[in-house]
Amino acid sequence: MSRLADLGRAGQAVWLDFVDRGFLHEGGLKTLVAEDGLTGVTSNPSIFEKAMGHGDAYDEGFGTFLGKADASVQDTYESQAIADIKAAAADLRPVYDRLDGRDGYVSLEVSPYLADGTEETVEEAQRLWAAVDEPNLMVKVPGTKAGVPAIRQLIADGFNINVTLLFSIPAYQAVAEAYMAGLEARVERGEPIDRIASVASFFISRIDAQIDKAIDARVKSGDNEADALKALRGKVAIANAKLAYAWYQQMIASPRWQALAAKGAMPQRLLWASTGTKDPAYPDTLYVDQLIGPDTVNTMPPKTMVAFRDHGSVAQSLTADLDEARHVLAEAERLGLDLAGVTEALVPDGVRLFADAADALLGAVAGKREALLGDRLNSLEAALPDALQQAGKKRLETARAEGWARRLWREDASLWTGGDEARWLGWLSAARGNQVDPAVLAQIAREAKRFRHAVLLGMGGSSLGPEVLAEILGSGEGSPVLHVLDTTDPGQIATVEAQIDPAETLFIVSSKSGSTMEPELLRAYFFDKSGRRGDHFIAVTDPGSGLEKTARADGFAHVVPGDPAIGGRYSVLSAFGMVPAAAIGIDTHAFFEATAPMVFSCGGDVPPAANPGIRLGAIIGEAAVAGRDKLTIVTSPKLRAFGGWLEQLLAESTGKEGRGIVPVDLEPLGQPDSYGEDRLFVHLTLAGDSDDDARLSALRAAGQPVVTIRIARPDLIGQEFFRWEIATAVAGAIIGIDPFDQPDVEEAKVATRKLVDAYEQAGKLDPETPLAETSDFALFAPAGTTGDAASLLRAHFAALEAGGYAGFLAYVERNEADAAAIAVMRAAVRDRRHVATVAGFGPRFLHSTGQAYKGGPSGGAFLTITRDPEPDLAVPGRKASFGTVQVAQARGDSDVLAARGRRVLRVHLKAGGGGIAALRDAVIAAL
Repeated sequence: MSRLADLGRAGQAVWLDFVDRGFLHEGGLKTLVAEDGLTGVTSNPSIFEKAMGHGDAYDEGFGTFLGKADASVQDTYESQAIADIKAAAADLRPVYDRLDGRDGYVSLEVSPYLADGTEETVEEAQRLWAAVDEPNLMVKVPGTKAGVPAIRQLIADGFNINVTLLFSIPAYQAVAEAYMAGLEARVERGEPIDRIASVASFFISRIDAQIDKAIDARVKSGDNEADALKALRGKVAIANAKLAYAWYQQMIASPRWQALAAKGAMPQRLLWASTGTKDPAYPDTLYVDQLIGPDTVNTMPPKTMVAFRDHGSVAQSLTADLDEARHVLAEAERLGLDLAGVTEALVPDGVRLFADAADALLGAVAGKREALLGDRLNSLEAALPDALQQAGKKRLETARAEGWARRLWREDASLWTGGDEARWLGWLSAARGNQVDPAVLAQIAREAKRFRHAVLLGMGGSSLGPEVLAEILGSGEGSPVLHVLDTTDPGQIATVEAQIDPAETLFIVSSKSGSTMEPELLRAYFFDKSGRRGDHFIAVTDPGSGLEKTARADGFAHVVPGDPAIGGRYSVLSAFGMVPAAAIGIDTHAFFEATAPMVFSCGGDVPPAANPGIRLGAIIGEAAVAGRDKLTIVTSPKLRAFGGWLEQLLAESTGKEGRGIVPVDLEPLGQPDSYGEDRLFVHLTLAGDSDDDARLSALRAAGQPVVTIRIARPDLIGQEFFRWEIATAVAGAIIGIDPFDQPDVEEAKVATRKLVDAYEQAGKLDPETPLAETSDFALFAPAGTTGDAASLLRAHFAALEAGGYAGFLAYVERNEADAAAIAVMRAAVRDRRHVATVAGFGPRFLHSTGQAYKGGPSGGAFLTITRDPEPDLAVPGRKASFGTVQVAQARGDSDVLAARGRRVLRVHLKAGGGGIAALRDAVIAAL
């Protein structure tokens, strides 16, 4: 027999601090049991990181597991870790049976992320115990302040526990007390205690590493006690362990323990952990040779085990020289080496090291999973300038160390401002497809087939997401075509009305608050046009809203509740997106299945560098704080509508307190010299769709940052909804704002309501006098502005400076001709003034990008465009027509922009004039 077997005969159990699939499959553990008398195995996140994170030994197992169904990174890791633990338990089962449960254990550690949570630790231990389902399992629980009560409860509940991260005698005493108290609780309940095993893992080498470091620093500095200090090198940890064992001997001789022993209790053995030497000056078997004694365990890494087998010394060393051990600790105290402080600090440091290892492990598993998923998971590539690349890398490391992914999924408001952010995180769970009853969606899908058209009446988050789904996925066979009305423009309303027959149309009224003006006006209009057919209407609204009451009173076919914990712009994966999707025949179950890989990839168990959402958030957040706050969206044609949804998400979430991201959508791509240093380009491309890759390559070559997201199939668009929601929340944390409020949106609504209410009273809006006129348009500007039309336009655009941006806000019908004219103006301004340009149709943009224009970065110069409605449309029960409301919205928003210090010039297109084309020519001339 080997020297290792001799340890067993000396009363010390030999355990292996190592797990590896190849080692197990090749019979390595069985060999150690047979030849060296090995009786146990320990594992930890560091060990599994080395096993799984390097090489391909686990690839087949990962592939088999994920081949059944996609799963979270944590579940993927555990599928293999538990398989290894079960295999080790099987190899050790003969030992366990032969020793009647006195040994033969394999240990599996609870997540180090839970070290400060008692209840969470208990739940995790129970879960792991059930998953492994072997009697010779020991669950490892840290001996932290939160861990001690968890240990007591788990012992009382009958679990085998390996207590880890013990460095000090007081900490060990607290753990021993918890063990005895747990056993006593079982005795009081009349439950057996003779099959419950526990070890207390007392760490050795890390203590000497810290003490020796302090000694060396003082000796180097010329400390007067240099000789006394040097005499303690490599001795403090062993002395500490010896005195811990001396206390153990006193404890098991106590009447309290003897009473438990009489009922069959097994002693909680001291297990010496971290027994590999860290200082090459020390013998490599030092922490084995000096700690041999009865009823103890030494768990060794393979290297230490090989060394001891070759030249270790077996003697009853643990109880020898106790006076010397006491002297060593007394000297350490006299010399101010602060053993208590060192051991106290080593506990959180140990937790951190295990958490670091867990991060590395889960990151490696995430990479394996991503490779196996292939094109089932949308990809992201980032070509960034070095400064931004390094800032993003640093941010990801900070996010990892501070647990951002876990904190986000735990709904921890301290990730942002510490305000009410936790109230608005319902979108995280909605991404799993559980916010709406699938049976309700299926019923809506069936009933909708009797209609040829579906018209969505909503604003902002209630309309932009459904529009993306309709544009990218289209309607299912036999299902209606979706039209989106998010406007008060009479022309646009009339255009949609001309395309439908109300008798064959399903109307979906969508409003979270249930009191938003535009959908309420549209509901009244089309309810009247339908002949007040409630069975042609569905309402999607938060519980208790005014819309819910109206819908029930009017006999709507369905009233589908939203989740009050989800803000509008984050609601596409909730009822506000899924009800319209179901109505047009999109298979919502399949949609969520296609979305799930990204939800798993962005989970709280995926470290930031491997987490697609957090990685993107780090890029856009760091870009924003570095001045690259004009996030320019470039999409392949099929994905064009996605930019409108993304605009709202970014602008409303981040554009506040003078900071944030200004999204730039549908701006024609220009040459590299057209752009300043305030841009970040994001290119979303769908496989098989044409794109602008050549122009983007030129931008990359010129040093502009370009993020490219590749989507293999249209039905994977749900992944981008979720990725960008995560990224936006993370960017908000970096920028330092609450990404779930919109403090500046309400101001324009108030201004509009004031004007509309005045009209309802007086039957007219207050007259305005233009500052300047041409035959095509009239110009309005804040008081104090002077000049003719040409000079006003010249001054407006001449004031634009580097880092600023020009906005074209058009309260007109959203059609291709007007959009094209606006695009020409945008390109001209960008190329001549080298600034970003944004555009929006009103009032649609008020519920989207309007927040950023008012509350976000300054430097915006806005051209608001209006025209007289021809013809106008009346709203049932109101004096104010749709056209009047739209004019009030334009005037109210312009007033608020001006009050916020933004440059605003309002252009009213005259009837019979040249329209936007004439304005386009005037703008180009003014540049």
